Amino acid sequence: MTLTVCVGASGSGKTTFLNDVHKSHKCTYIRQYHNLRPYIAVSAIPNFDPTKLPYWDIYVKEKKAHNIIVGGTIAGQFMAGLSGGQRKLLLFELIFQRTLQQDNLLIVLDEPFAGVTDDFVPFIVGRLNEMRKAHNILLVTNDHVNTLKKMADNTVTVSAIDRSTVQINGKEGVDRELALLAMSIGDAYQHTASNKDLEFFRDVEFSKQGGLLNVALFAVFAFGFFLLMFWDSGEGSEALLVDWRIFMVEEAEALLHSSKTMNKALKTLLTLGLLFVITVIQFGCMAAVLDTLTSAEFFIAILFDNLSLLVMIICLGLYTDLSDQAVQIFGSTPFLFMIFFSTTFSPGAGVRGVKELRYLFPRFYLWCMLPDDVVEMEGCPDENNTTLYLVLASLFTPFCFVVTKVGMKFCANRHQSKGKATQREAMKTLKFAELQLELFGEKALKNLKDLGSNVSNENLQKLAETSSRGKGTGDIPDEEEGVGY
Repeated sequence: MTLTVCVGASGSGKTTFLNDVHKSHKCTYIRQYHNLRPYIAVSAIPNFDPTKLPYWDIYVKEKKAHNIIVGGTIAGQFMAGLSGGQRKLLLFELIFQRTLQQDNLLIVLDEPFAGVTDDFVPFIVGRLNEMRKAHNILLVTNDHVNTLKKMADNTVTVSAIDRSTVQINGKEGVDRELALLAMSIGDAYQHTASNKDLEFFRDVEFSKQGGLLNVALFAVFAFGFFLLMFWDSGEGSEALLVDWRIFMVEEAEALLHSSKTMNKALKTLLTLGLLFVITVIQFGCMAAVLDTLTSAEFFIAILFDNLSLLVMIICLGLYTDLSDQAVQIFGSTPFLFMIFFSTTFSPGAGVRGVKELRYLFPRFYLWCMLPDDVVEMEGCPDENNTTLYLVLASLFTPFCFVVTKVGMKFCANRHQSKGKATQREAMKTLKFAELQLELFGEKALKNLKDLGSNVSNENLQKLAETSSRGKGTGDIPDEEEGVGY
């Protein structure tokens, strides 16, 4: 297999080149600043042996090996754990161990040496030499360039002056898009789901650092004050507020667990479960101070009203690529629209036509269930159907979100199918064959034949023999691995 190094001046587009490779091909991609939840205990990572890390003996001697966490910052909160360089080595070793049982993968690494001190360079070099025996590796670096050039089978040079072409092994003027397509040799990592992934999710999310304990303490604190302030209340008093936000990061791409989809689904279930528990506490507190709102229908009403205010944050936070700020802004719109359009703050008022929007909000039907407020609310449905309408209204937002996502996926697939058809034709040309043989030598022959190249098999064989002449393995001895930088 091959090791290809992408080099260039700062701002020349090296990381952009890797991002485009990641978008174009199935690969394992580790970003320069790859995110892991900082409260993950390193020892809890499934199917991972941390003792292979070059610094792990330090934590063993200090008796911290079982408790040391990944460390870093999430949601503005810093958690002490591994240093930045240690996290980089953790990701690198994680990829190494995960990919041992598979071969012919395309592994893309952005700045694997960044933040790593010189004494750990031989460790990374050794791992790269092992990985390249079974996989194709593409990496970007600004550090230890000479060391990597000695190792590399290929060097791709990008320029800040001309973004449309790149230089490959001294060959100038290579079309950038064609170069991206030529990186296509290599498969995606095949995940194998197991119970260990579920245990890992449980251990991380229910750990002391996971945040659930803080949520529980806050709930007890808030509803404790509720009981103190509203004890022995008369009919017509009400209060409810729930806000819980989840964010999923890039661990699946680092092969930390088996599936993004599974973890997002588990996170959604965990959030909904937490919402249910808080609603039970809220209902219990309200029942303690008001004996008129204790029916099962009212509990269902509170539950789905809370859900309607939270569901947009779940959908946007877990199932889109929006930034944190955008999720918070758009995720709060159901609450704002409820205030302005549900008429629960202005019963009977509003512009005709606009105030009919109240029927889209569960809070309207909830107010229709309150003994004193139902008299003031305009257009309340029959009390036998109020709960049903409330539940349907709470599901309106997720229904619209799903329909929008399906529509966007359909349009994206149509656009991608047209682009892939153009790419397939470009991958059959002589230029593409020459470039891929330049990068991968005879290893590219099977791929070119499978693509149905317009170049005859005889000519492909001749091109492969020509391109492979003079190419070495690129390995460097262990005693030289730490030098040249």
